[in-house]
Amino acid sequence: MQQSTPKTIYAGVLSDTHLHTPTSAFLKEIRICFHHCDVIIHAGDLTGPDVLKAFSPKTVHAVHGNMCETSVRHQLPAHHMFTLGRFTIGLAHGAHLGADIETSLWNLFPEADCIIYGHTHSPVCHRFGSTLFLNPGTFRATGQYGAPGTYAILEAGEQLSARLMEVPRLP
Repeated sequence: MQQSTPKTIYAGVLSDTHLHTPTSAFLKEIRICFHHCDVIIHAGDLTGPDVLKAFSPKTVHAVHGNMCETSVRHQLPAHHMFTLGRFTIGLAHGAHLGADIETSLWNLFPEADCIIYGHTHSPVCHRFGSTLFLNPGTFRATGQYGAPGTYAILEAGEQLSARLMEVPRLP
């Protein structure tokens, strides 16, 4: 009997949007960046709760960050573990984890196939052993020295892989 290959799931990963409500530019950017994604993963500091509504009707996994409003802190967990296809994903913002965020996250999610975090505004995509560490950076170009906004596309199929992307500059 022939085994079927698993359907690839595409997840748009973003962090540090720092918005109380979605702007028209943000809505346009997420349509461009995530139109082909089945799932959205937000690694915190969305700031206001209405930001997540912009991704409806997609499945959304999100955590709060250190800059989120109190209402968001009550609605969303500080860390979250879920499955994406056959892979286990650990999600946290990363604030208050010390200078070595990745070691702290490793200890928080020792069984995860992928650990996603934000907070640093610096994009990261690398493996430590078989675990994929992914930080999409800051979606709204609030990084150092006028760096463009960044996000990631996570693909879960037979393998788990990620690509870091730049948010296109809109006229």
